[in-house]
Amino acid sequence: MPIRILPPDVADKIAAGEVVERPASVVKELVENALDAGAQTIRVEIREGGIRFIRVQDDGSGIPAAEVPLAIRRHATSKIARAEDLEAISTLGFRGEALASIASVSRLTLATRHRDEPVGTRIVVEGGHVQGQESVGLPAGTTVTVEHLFFNVPARRKFLKTPRTEAGYVHRVMTRYALAYPDVRFTYVSDGRTVFQTTGNGRLADVLAVIFGRETAEQMVPVGHVDMPWPEPGPTPAVWGYVGKPSLHRGNRQHIFLFLNRRWIQDHALTQAIIQAYHTFLPVGRYPVAVIHVALDPHLVDVNVHPAKAEVRFREPRVVFAAVQKAVRETIATIQPIRQAHAEVDWTRPPGWADRRRTLVEAGHGQQAFPMPEGEPSLGTSPPPSPPPSDTPVSAPIQLPKAGLVPLLRVIGQVGATYIVAEGPDGLYLIDQHAAHERVLYEKMMAERAARGQVASQQLLDPIPVTMDSELAGLIREHLEELQRAGFEIEPFGGNTYLVRAIPAVFSGQDPKRVVEDVVRGLAEEKDVTQQTFEERLVTMICKRAAVKGGQVLSEEEMRALVRDLEACETPHTCPHGRPTMIHIHAEELAKLFGRLG
Repeated sequence: MPIRILPPDVADKIAAGEVVERPASVVKELVENALDAGAQTIRVEIREGGIRFIRVQDDGSGIPAAEVPLAIRRHATSKIARAEDLEAISTLGFRGEALASIASVSRLTLATRHRDEPVGTRIVVEGGHVQGQESVGLPAGTTVTVEHLFFNVPARRKFLKTPRTEAGYVHRVMTRYALAYPDVRFTYVSDGRTVFQTTGNGRLADVLAVIFGRETAEQMVPVGHVDMPWPEPGPTPAVWGYVGKPSLHRGNRQHIFLFLNRRWIQDHALTQAIIQAYHTFLPVGRYPVAVIHVALDPHLVDVNVHPAKAEVRFREPRVVFAAVQKAVRETIATIQPIRQAHAEVDWTRPPGWADRRRTLVEAGHGQQAFPMPEGEPSLGTSPPPSPPPSDTPVSAPIQLPKAGLVPLLRVIGQVGATYIVAEGPDGLYLIDQHAAHERVLYEKMMAERAARGQVASQQLLDPIPVTMDSELAGLIREHLEELQRAGFEIEPFGGNTYLVRAIPAVFSGQDPKRVVEDVVRGLAEEKDVTQQTFEERLVTMICKRAAVKGGQVLSEEEMRALVRDLEACETPHTCPHGRPTMIHIHAEELAKLFGRLG
């Protein structure tokens, strides 16, 4: 094909793909425009996850009537005027692409009145083409309505998820801006229901109570000066916000929020700074809850490095890292954490383990296997207590898998509280205890599902209510049947609250509320799975959460039990995610390393 210039409408749709990924992208851009306009009240309403309808209304400065046609043109902005302005960006938006991109893939209605003008202006744009413009009576501010998103780009529309899931993404965006601007009153409405509303009184603590719930907010402590006005950006990083007490933790990093000059950012290094500040304070595999603001001179940071402006580049990253880590660590160090007793470890055997133990003994393995603890014990400086002697009644033996780990191994010890060292007739084996236990639990649960149609459950004495945010609640509603077959017994309890009556047996002894939250949040972010069906992915996630963790000290009996069960697996060499469970160093290789062979 010859080289040619693309038609403007095609170029606009291509460019829109960089700015508008889904309804949440539209909400993000429109809310940023409202905040840059000095709005003190912002109302966001969506229907059908924002696919059908989005409306963002603010009381900001508004747009002068003469500039309204320019507002919907690409690269039209009031934020910057020359290239030098990019070196010190102090506004959320600056590229002048948002309204033009949104208007090119939807039906957009912009109604606005500048506070110094007597009447307002309404303009309607469909697929990038202006359909009409008129003068109307309006209060000062701007209202943008977006309907039928991607109506003219069906290839993009079909990749959107269900309305509930898309509503969850919008909820996540609104949460970030509410935490970034406690002095602005936000109202978020989804399908006619008010999801949350902040007061706009400037108190970050009040926003935490609205977003996370009062119970969680009460477990968070202030870092630095948290009352407005906040510190102005300067040459040295100023850090403030709220962090959770060591007793408040989650199974992933989703509850760590970072803001730079009130802009939400993703920064792996700063996230690690917060996690490291909690070193020795949290159980293995748990992450803190934190809302951290950083103020820094705009000349010392570049925000124009990511299409969604979510990533930034610091001129002195180590200085910012140290400031965040120091502020959080000093705050945590002043708190006297209540250490959890090690007696919480549950040494009882789940169904089926006694059968497996007897089978392995009768098969001539020569050692009685003791089951791994099903819980996730908090580790101190000493190993867990020795398990009580076994008096579990022995059931009929089960059939050993036809394929398994050959040869059988002799456990020698543990390295770094993470890897089991074992000896075979042909050399040395290093076994990743977490990956190995994942494989054992996965095959056990998949066998139960194949035999009985569902995974074994542990009934709770009293049902427990669990409240999720919109995104995760939508994920539960969409896959409730698969969750039931995976061992959960969950039923709707109004709004985004669910009643948990049972959890998978592998989680016996653990906090049911935390189990449900961790598994569902893990499903929302998990990417590295090899299974194609949601149900297999769910089982994989359950195994990941229930398996023993790296850094967990195991007794000799526990290590032997894990190796014996791994030997009995049909696919013992990889975990359900495809990672290796063991590394083999051949005896001849050892001899070469020690110079015994030429």
